[in-house]
Amino acid sequence: MTPHEARAAELFLSGAVCAQAVFCAFCDLHGLDYETAARLSSSMGGGVGRMREVCGAFSGAAMAAGLLYGFPIPPAQGEKSEHYKRIQELGAAFSERWGSVVCRDILTARMGEKAVSSHYVPEERSVEYYARRPCLEAVRLAARLLDEYIEKHPI
Repeated sequence: MTPHEARAAELFLSGAVCAQAVFCAFCDLHGLDYETAARLSSSMGGGVGRMREVCGAFSGAAMAAGLLYGFPIPPAQGEKSEHYKRIQELGAAFSERWGSVVCRDILTARMGEKAVSSHYVPEERSVEYYARRPCLEAVRLAARLLDEYIEKHPI
């Protein structure tokens, strides 16, 4: 397990939403202080505000990649394409495991369609919550994939 993967899991298990867990695990590299990083990524949890769109764990990794490798405004020729390629590579690797980067697809595959709620009130965290949901695994995977990318493409 990579250090960022372990940190992301620790943050998720301590109550951070999936996006916060991954994004904040990389504070040591992207340079944001923990509170700013937590606030910035808080809206992305549950597939963006619990709407079950793009998986928060993947969003957290994409946000961290943006701070580490992203482009300024206006981007130089090719920077935007290169960065989008990077994010799509991370997305493909994430999808290889889960079949999608979409929260509702991932949850439905694991828990069944009737179990997937997009109501804005999140479930209480409990042993049962962690046991039936794939979120901890998704958090670990997203952090590990970004660590592997960084290892191959030093900042």
